[in-house]
Amino acid sequence: MIPERTGYIIWVSDLKAARSLDKYGTVHYLSRKMHYVVMYMNAERAEEAVRLIGRLPFVRKIERSYRNELKTEYSKDNEDKTRFYSM
Repeated sequence: MIPERTGYIIWVSDLKAARSLDKYGTVHYLSRKMHYVVMYMNAERAEEAVRLIGRLPFVRKIERSYRNELKTEYSKDNEDKTRFYSM
């Protein structure tokens, strides 16, 4: 069974030190220009890991990613009206 994962965006002040975040979860992306890290971790351990990450001196702000809560399956309930507007 695949464990449920939660994504976090972590704003950092030092990119070299941000590489050490790998021990808390999977670092997916590290932005050199905007100084943030996108990382994923197991949902059951996420609360404790965020508390520990927040204590690190190079972390400025932690935001939760809502990507897994977005609707990705769409249905086409209304009919296609393009044939009415064509010449």
